[in-house]
Amino acid sequence: MGRVSQAQAEANRRRVVDTASRLFREQGTHVSVADLMKAAGLTHGAFYKQFASKEALVDEVTAHAFDEIARRNAAGLERHDGQRDAAQRALIDAYLSVEHRDNAADGCPVAALATDIARGPEGREARRTYAEGVADFAAFLAPAEAVADGEGVGGGEGGLARLCTLVGALVLSRATQGSPLSEEILAAAQAALTEAD
Repeated sequence: MGRVSQAQAEANRRRVVDTASRLFREQGTHVSVADLMKAAGLTHGAFYKQFASKEALVDEVTAHAFDEIARRNAAGLERHDGQRDAAQRALIDAYLSVEHRDNAADGCPVAALATDIARGPEGREARRTYAEGVADFAAFLAPAEAVADGEGVGGGEGGLARLCTLVGALVLSRATQGSPLSEEILAAAQAALTEAD
């Protein structure tokens, strides 16, 4: 069997990162390397040609997932002609939807990776990246007046409170899925976040 070209190796690496990003959000970072590579359509041995360790992959996937959030938020602002309130409202509506609840693989890494990141060692790159991503996401959610005032990390209390409400509601609605409470949680969080609009 011949050597893989540099372009093919890079494409394989992207495929592994994309596959891991979905699987980690859906099942957690405990997914085995063998299962991950099978899902990516590659051999188990190919993993170690691309990554020094599974921890290195978790670091890269965490960064990839938060880059995805930043791109989505920027696109939301663009779709709403820079109108921050409209972009935030659209995000809240999509975030607290049944579709988002039911599709963890493509969903928010803040909610999906929280437990795995919390259980990992404090000095890990993934934990640093996660903390920065949470702060950036909260800053995007901060009320316009908090942004104008230059309030602290994550846009101050307003952005952090909004993010905590979104993430908490999503996690609870997923945990209670199949009961009427699940959709009530989503509706209650949406009402709490949009009642001032």
